[in-house]
Order: sequence, then C-alpha cells, then structure tokens
Amino acid sequence: MSLALGIVTPALHMNPRFDPPEWEFTARVDDVVAVVRHAEELGYDWVSCSEHIAIPSAASTVRGGRYFDPFSTLGFFAALTSRVGLLTHMAVLPYHHPLELLKRLGTLDVLSGGRVIVGVGVGSLQPEFEVLGHAFDGRGDRADDAIRAIRAAWGTRVPEYHGSHYDFEGFIVEPSGLAREIEVWVGGRTRRSLRRALELGDAWMPFGFTLEGLTEFLTNEKVQADLAARGETSRGELKLILAPEPPIDPLGQPDTTAAFLAEYVALGATGFSLRFAHRSPEHYAEQMEALQSLVRSSGWSLG
Repeated sequence: MSLALGIVTPALHMNPRFDPPEWEFTARVDDVVAVVRHAEELGYDWVSCSEHIAIPSAASTVRGGRYFDPFSTLGFFAALTSRVGLLTHMAVLPYHHPLELLKRLGTLDVLSGGRVIVGVGVGSLQPEFEVLGHAFDGRGDRADDAIRAIRAAWGTRVPEYHGSHYDFEGFIVEPSGLAREIEVWVGGRTRRSLRRALELGDAWMPFGFTLEGLTEFLTNEKVQADLAARGETSRGELKLILAPEPPIDPLGQPDTTAAFLAEYVALGATGFSLRFAHRSPEHYAEQMEALQSLVRSSGWSLG
C-alpha cells in the first residue's frame, strides 16, 4: 500500500506532552528552514504549522505557549521550497470568516503553485474564544458551514454562497486560490469531527490518541458504520492521516518503530503526520531519512 508522509514541523510549537529537546526552545529560523528543505528533498508530502492566537498562561503547561502564525509561516516556507505541500494543521475555523481564510490561503495557493492543504478544526480552548470575542457554543455548526463556504468559493473571483451561518455574493476576492478542488483535512478527536470529515472533508487527522485509544475509537461499531457510509457518497475514500504517539525513533529503534507503524496501518492509516525523537536539527534530518528507508523495507510505498 501507499503511505503519505508529512511532518509536524519542529520548533514552531513545542507540546510539553512530547518533552521537546532543548534546541527547539532556542532554535534559529535557519534550523527550521533546513528541516523543511530536507523534508522536500527527501520527498515528504507536506510540512505543517498549527494555529493558536492567545494561549491562557494556565493552559500553557499542557498545550505549550509558542504557536507560529500558520499563514505567514507557510508563506515563508513556500518562498524557500518548490514542491512540498503546505498544511495548516490546524487552522481554527471559528476564529475566521470563510472569506478571510479564502483570501489568506488562496493567496498562498497562488504564490506556491497550488501546494496548500487546508487543515481545519473547530477549536476547544474556551478562554481563547472569549478573549478573541468569538462564541464558543455552536462552533461546530459554524465550522461545518465555513467548510461548505470555502469549498464553494475556492478559486472563484466573485464567490457566492448562501448557508446557515455565512451568506455572501457580489464581492470580489482575488486571489482566491487556483482553480482546483481544494483538499480539506479535518482535525479532531471526537466522533463528530470524524463525521465532519466524512461529510465535508478529504481526510481525518485525529490527535491526542495513544495507539490503544485510537484502536478503541476506530473499532467502535458506530464509528465503523460512519466509515462504511462514506462509500455511499460521491466524495470517495476518506484519507486517514494518523499521528503516532509518542514520537518515533526509526534510527535508534527501527524494528520497534516498524511494528508500531504497522499497527496504525492495520487500523487503516493512509498517511502519517510525524514527530521524531531527536536531539538536534541534524538528528531530525537523519530520522526523516531513516523513516523513509524503514517504510520501504516494510513493503509500503510512498504516496
């Protein structure tokens, strides 16, 4: 089978749960750029950048406090690369009007030659919603309508959409992305997020699961029924982009890593959003190379 591979770009966000190495706290921009360029050289499918705007201090011990802005960061990466995909992982939909995202991501898509992957989530940090002046309740329904609006408007100079929460026509949005079917990847850790991906997205990217927890979730009878129902729609097969936890060590523990990833593949993984155990940018690069060799030796091809 074919697997797509992308990275959770180091240093842009340090999640305390993964005990980030010291170099990430003091990383230079050049260090991160070197990782991104090496990912492209190796043929990785995407690099990513997540979104939070204002983390409450009390939550930083769990979520971390540093989050580079995904729109400017991925634009910077676009200028320094030529092929690798640019994934917002994840943009928080309720923080933006769909036309705002259309303009930001559409501009990036044009500048990068069609490399944007629109990764979206609904958000879960209520104090952040409140300080930004956005309603926390009802965010799921607003996010669903936002996805529909973005799909309807993508690549259209004068977009028109009439939905449950967003309504617009007669406004020029240029650029608004290349004229193509934009990929929308939905993040989350609930059945609702999976159903959102099944109905409106091209991929589901769950987060915060151990292998045991994800196995329990995906083998649930109701979830299995949801996944089976996708085959009755016109959207085609849903990609399942999984994020192994804890970070993997293909260089130091190749056999253990191969067995670990094989369990995710058995769950239906079509790709991986990867974190590596590493101690420096150079070690990170070595881990990316080792992972590719491991994937090929395990009989999987690269997507």
